[in-house]
Amino acid sequence: MTEEYDKIAEIVGSANRIVILQADNPDADSLGSALALEQILHTMGKDPILYCSMDAPNYLRYLSGWDRVNNILPDNFDASIIVDASSLSLFEKLFSKGPQQQLMTKPSIVLDHHGSVADPIGFASVMLNDATSSSTGELIYALAKSLKWDMSVNAQEFLMTAILGDTQGLSNSLTGANTYRVLADMTDAGVDRPTLEETRRLAMKMPEVIFRYKAELIKRSEFYLNNRLAIVTIPQSEINEFSPLYNPAPLIQNDLLQTEGVGVTVVLKSYDDGRITAAIRGNPGNAICDQLAEHFGGGGHKLASGFKIQDGRELVDIKTECVDTTKQLLG
Repeated sequence: MTEEYDKIAEIVGSANRIVILQADNPDADSLGSALALEQILHTMGKDPILYCSMDAPNYLRYLSGWDRVNNILPDNFDASIIVDASSLSLFEKLFSKGPQQQLMTKPSIVLDHHGSVADPIGFASVMLNDATSSSTGELIYALAKSLKWDMSVNAQEFLMTAILGDTQGLSNSLTGANTYRVLADMTDAGVDRPTLEETRRLAMKMPEVIFRYKAELIKRSEFYLNNRLAIVTIPQSEINEFSPLYNPAPLIQNDLLQTEGVGVTVVLKSYDDGRITAAIRGNPGNAICDQLAEHFGGGGHKLASGFKIQDGRELVDIKTECVDTTKQLLG
């Protein structure tokens, strides 16, 4: 990755005002990575600006600095860094407002770890997409160490939060040997992981209304292929009501993956304008999530991926296709 690292160093070194962008649906990895980069760039004497089209969901607001993320792209900046996203389709809200010429004509860096990309960001000056990293947080740590960027304890706290978010507290298969080494180095630097983890767990607590909603999602979970595939559908009305409090997909998917026999889970969100999005998660031994997503024009990891449909197909047809394609992929 020497060529990519050199190009990133050149862009950052030449820029002063740098906008850091997250995709439309921020998570712990994207927000933690963005906040860490903000700290790193400040230390370098830069003027970083945080952007996301959506406010951080409540469960992420324990991260100090979430309220510094702007919903409006600034008019003037020298370069951009896009974190935890390599696909244009993940920036629908941004580009629905019209072509963002200032973004497309300035140097742009993409930092991601999802590997498979259906519609890559074509205007990116350099794309660093490393599927061997557990998270974008882990990738940024490696980048900063290689380029000798100073990382304060606060910046490393954000990066550890990003890593713990995407690895579900180091419990899923995204966690690799290097992930443990990185966390050990951060601990040596002064990051207090037990405190971070307890703060994260407290933030993940759900209000009673979400607990009862989870029961509804459990009741309407559908099982196919001798229970190897589980599907849950969520309409626009529930997205509007519950998403500000808790993302419905992780609310149900982790439990489904703990259900005996389930190898793959798909949460389909159906919007009033005809869009259908999918979050796909899998258990080890069922590493087909990326292939299932690619079938529908999406992408991601072998055990975590997603796609978006905007061609007017009916939800029932998408569901049937999910079942048929999963059956073929699982053999």
